Amino acid sequence: MELTADLIMPDRTALVIVDVQNDYCHPDGALAAGGNDVAGVKAMMPRLHSLIDAARAHGVPVIFIQTFHEKATDSPVWASRSGRGSLGVCRKGSWGAGFYEVAPLPEEIVVNKHRYSAFINTRLDSVLRSLRIETLIMTGVSTNVCVESTARDGFMLDYHIVLAEDACASYSRAAHEMTLENMKGYFGVVASAAEVEENWNIWHQSALQNAL
Repeated sequence: MELTADLIMPDRTALVIVDVQNDYCHPDGALAAGGNDVAGVKAMMPRLHSLIDAARAHGVPVIFIQTFHEKATDSPVWASRSGRGSLGVCRKGSWGAGFYEVAPLPEEIVVNKHRYSAFINTRLDSVLRSLRIETLIMTGVSTNVCVESTARDGFMLDYHIVLAEDACASYSRAAHEMTLENMKGYFGVVASAAEVEENWNIWHQSALQNAL
């Protein structure tokens, strides 16, 4: 499948921003303190900001996914992830769980999650169905974990998936590239933020011409 204006029509599309939070993105956050390279996050932020601005200008819903963890959701299996090294990440109410260089507008939707996928035990699917969304533009961090997990589940729930390759980031280029290959091969479309914006502009121009 290729990216087209029809695939990402503003009234059927949502921009999904996954886990752009201090612990995952900030140089002083938990992931960076644990030795992970967050340079990819810094590099992708201008494209993410541009995509957010374009979505808002075209009336595309912007949905922020925010992870937080607490004792109530720390099952033994979940607590064992990463050799228990992730237990202190994005704890509820902490600075680390706060958004990093992005901020939802008052009317925009925030979906809290407690697992890698934003569809697991959350209201995301209900929100999307209520908005009559058919296509998800996936952005955020990390490309190969929470972004990919959410994208895969979205595809399984019959949403079209567009992965904005330069508006998401991982902690290694190799991990990022592996997800791009998975998405291209099995789960959706991979495109740049500029290509998404260009197709929104094409749709807008077409809508104006049809209105004349």
